[in-house]
Amino acid sequence: QVQLVESGGGLVQAGGSLRLSCAASGSIFSINAMGWYRQAPGKQRELVAEITTGRTVYADSVKGRFTISRDNAKNTMYLQMDSLKPEDTAVYFCNANGITYITRYSHYQTFDDWGQGTQVTVSS
Repeated sequence: QVQLVESGGGLVQAGGSLRLSCAASGSIFSINAMGWYRQAPGKQRELVAEITTGRTVYADSVKGRFTISRDNAKNTMYLQMDSLKPEDTAVYFCNANGITYITRYSHYQTFDDWGQGTQVTVSS
């Protein structure tokens, strides 16, 4: 089983910056993709940014303001959020998918897991 723990959320004024982190732990053999999603009250969860080997994808609403990065050695992903707007207010979730190694059964299996979320609030 893979655990994902987000950190770095908080309250910031419009125009400010925050940096989110997502640390993955457990019997990880490899991670394919990691991504940040967000969910505002009354709205559906939406993709913010995703990173795989050699490719990053951003939602149009955050292009030029947010930067996703990944430290493969630490199984950790980051989201640098600059020029924050009130409409960025949401709970931000980390997602990762890949392959775990189940020692007890000596086999590999895929995983697709979520973190518990971290609140980001941007005041006007």
